[in-house]
Amino acid sequence: MYALTLAALTVLSAQDSLSPGARRVLADLQYLAADEREGRGVGTKGLEQAGSYIADAFRRAGLQAGGPAGSYSQDFTLAPDAPAVAHAGLGGASVRNVIGIVPGRSTALRGQVIVIGAHYDHLGLGGPNALDPDSTGRVHNGADDNASGTAALLEIARLLRGARPARTIVLVAFSAEELGVIGSTWYVQHPAPQPVDSIYAMLNLDMVGRLREQRLLAIGAATAREFPALLDSVNAAGGPGVEARFALTASGDGWGASDHAPFYAARRPVLHFFTDLHEDYHRATDDWPKINADGVARIAGYVTAVALALADRSGPLTFVDAPRPQQASGSAGTSASLGTIPDMTGSPGGVRLTGVRSGSPAERAGIRAGDIIIALGGMRVADLYGMTDALRARQPGDTVVVVVKRGAEELRLTAVLGRRGG
Repeated sequence: MYALTLAALTVLSAQDSLSPGARRVLADLQYLAADEREGRGVGTKGLEQAGSYIADAFRRAGLQAGGPAGSYSQDFTLAPDAPAVAHAGLGGASVRNVIGIVPGRSTALRGQVIVIGAHYDHLGLGGPNALDPDSTGRVHNGADDNASGTAALLEIARLLRGARPARTIVLVAFSAEELGVIGSTWYVQHPAPQPVDSIYAMLNLDMVGRLREQRLLAIGAATAREFPALLDSVNAAGGPGVEARFALTASGDGWGASDHAPFYAARRPVLHFFTDLHEDYHRATDDWPKINADGVARIAGYVTAVALALADRSGPLTFVDAPRPQQASGSAGTSASLGTIPDMTGSPGGVRLTGVRSGSPAERAGIRAGDIIIALGGMRVADLYGMTDALRARQPGDTVVVVVKRGAEELRLTAVLGRRGG
């Protein structure tokens, strides 16, 4: 606790050097990622408070309400049979997306929509989705995941005040992403204010709080032929609050474990802005003093400029389809578990482990900290997404061969998979 307090004091003492946008971002982060928000878990008062905070920010920024009956809220109920929902015992819980609108000025183009989204929920008190199993019961504040994206979304709302884009821009704060992109899926199925086929492009902000060496990822750049050139041109020209250029990596299809994926499944071009994984991902240590508030503000400025460039383009985007990654019949809430704790800073050609859970299938199989998993159950594991897919392809109780690199050795170990959260 002392280390966190010292870090917080260091951040606070540096506030005078922050830009006005970064100060606003920091204020939003301090509210959203405060212990009082209870980790913004579904079913908590803290998540409800965060939704009200976002709606108020949209209102103050001058956005039109995008929910029914003149409200900013799109309310829905979690289906009890949704796998992750059932696993968490949250069936029937009420949640809401928060929607604000900047109407388009062009009579010919205002019926087309740019959606800018970020999820505002997190893990609450930890549980099966947390990567620090000994922290269950502790508040997981999710400052980067995804208070950072939400704070960027709120700053974008402020930057759009007075804007008159040709196309309509819709800002959406999604709920229940951590339970399987439920809020964004609901929005795609019940879009506001126009049908889903009117969505020109979707821009997603998820984990944009750890900008290092100006490195920004734009995942999904391959979903429209025009994206790479547009992203580069906006980066070269700058935008609101962008004083320096990003070291931009723009690539990839539109699949992935975040809110852009349901839009891509509906054949809409998507971009996911991301500052990469780190050691605090899905851990109780993901707190606001570790966030680069200036970086979040600059990313918000860049995404605002990208959105306006898209909104004012005269022609259509050329959608590029890609096959959905092969997934298992299992789902995030009921998938098999190996009981490993991955190193979220990344590793080349596999998933490096920082540890294994006590009594887990991994421990019983002889897997240990420092191992790099390169294959599981006959499926290649190139990264964390690959490992997730390999586990989803299996059921609890399955016996699988796990191939690991341990130093110069390559070992084949046999594990009997357990149940996630079990």
